[in-house]
Amino acid sequence: MVDLYVALIIAGRRTIDQVPAKFREAVIADLNALGLDENGEPMEDYGVTSN
Repeated sequence: MVDLYVALIIAGRRTIDQVPAKFREAVIADLNALGLDENGEPMEDYGVTSN
């Protein structure tokens, strides 16, 4: 389920607030491991820039 919510957030179909509380921490951890913030946007710490 965590992978599903991660994919939905990245696709813009869900927000972290729509993730059930029991999965939220794991979803945020997986997003961060991908270099994304809790909104699925690139984190600036990783030096990722948008064009």
